[in-house]
This record gives sequence, C-alpha cells and structure tokens, in this order.
Amino acid sequence: MSATFDLQVSFALVTILGLGNDRPLMANPGSFFYRWSPVFLSILRIVVGLLFMEHGSQKLFNFPPTAAPHEGGLHGLMLVGAWMEFAGGLLIFLGLFTRPVAFLLSGEMAIAYFMVHAKGSPFPILNHGELAVAYCFVFLYMAIAGGGSWSVDALWKKGSGTA
Repeated sequence: MSATFDLQVSFALVTILGLGNDRPLMANPGSFFYRWSPVFLSILRIVVGLLFMEHGSQKLFNFPPTAAPHEGGLHGLMLVGAWMEFAGGLLIFLGLFTRPVAFLLSGEMAIAYFMVHAKGSPFPILNHGELAVAYCFVFLYMAIAGGGSWSVDALWKKGSGTA
C-alpha cells in the first residue's frame, strides 16, 4: 500500500470518528455522532417499543396468534407483566414518559430473568433468558438517555421552551 493511501485512511478515520479532537465524540457539535445519536436513539426506542408491545399483546390478546396460548388466562405476576409489556411498550414506542417507563420495564425484565430463566442455568444462552437480559439493559440505557429527538417527551420539552 502506498503512503498516500495510508494518509487517506488516517484522514478518513480522524474525520469520521472524530479522532484527535480534544472533545469526546458525543460532545463535538460538528461530529456525525453528535448529530445522529438522538435520531438513532429514537429509532432504537421505536423498534424496541413495538417488539416489547408485541410480547404483551400476544399474552393478553393472543395477537399475533401463537400455537400454544396461555391456558386458563393469565394470573398474578404474569398478568401484571403482560400489561406492563403492552402498555409500557406502547409508551416506549411513542416516547411518552420514556425515562420512568423504561426504568420500570428494566426492573420487570430483571425480575423476569431471575424468576423464570435463571433457575434453569446461570448462562442466559442456555436458560433462554438472553432476550430478557438484553431488554433489561436497553431499557436501563433509555432510562438514562431518554427517548431521543423523535419522541413525545422531546416535543413537550421543545414546546415548553426548555429544549
């Protein structure tokens, strides 16, 4: 490879990744990451909210239909969890009360993991709890980061003049 190619690759990395700047990437208003992180946080929130809501709707309404619906209905914590998944997923999808809802859902997934999955094995891949762990930490991240720029929360903040 030529020195020119190496220089071009180095320049591209410095430009795209913001390497060599004194400020962290997220704090650099000129960086790609500064501009697009809130948008991709919103996309993550929307997709995760829809997927999570689907878990609740399947338990509550058997939609989308499953071959083995819950016989005899849901009771106790399963019923509470199903409503949290459906209503919480809807609120996350909308970006409405994102931080408190995400915090509650993170806790729900931690409880679900330890009450249902962890009994089988300490390894999430073996006890089929990897999705509960992933949801737990994604919701915990959203509880800290908020709903992103495409959310009802952001619209309210913008409308109140505190944006």
